[in-house]
Amino acid sequence: MLRNLLEDNGIPVHLKGGIGDAFLYRATMVLAVGGTAYAMYQLAVASLPKKQD
Repeated sequence: MLRNLLEDNGIPVHLKGGIGDAFLYRATMVLAVGGTAYAMYQLAVASLPKKQD
């Protein structure tokens, strides 16, 4: 296992653990991008004036 982690085969070290690492990486990226998009949406909503009835 350690030899596989140290081998220079073009695979990033955070993905050398197999499918579990790939899943965690993708889930983290989805949550990060989704959270950023949601925060930007909330900032846009907060910047608009509320309608007065």
